[in-house]
Amino acid sequence: NDVLSFERGETKGFEVHSPQDIKAIRGRTGLSQPAFAKAFGLDVSALRDWEQGRRQPERSAQILLELIGKEPETIQRLLAG
Repeated sequence: NDVLSFERGETKGFEVHSPQDIKAIRGRTGLSQPAFAKAFGLDVSALRDWEQGRRQPERSAQILLELIGKEPETIQRLLAG
């Protein structure tokens, strides 16, 4: 039921990014898909699927993408150690 609710856009509590949003977030960093995925600990094939609208990020990835969209340098620095 949760998956169906999510697919219908009925899930509340977090914002679901469109493929264009995810691509724009990555675009603002100036990184390629492989470099973006590596920098932020994401699976490159998942990133491709998100950007092409084949899949939606899970809640944890949504939160990470939201933070990257606001403060990419800070998040990259924090994840680097």
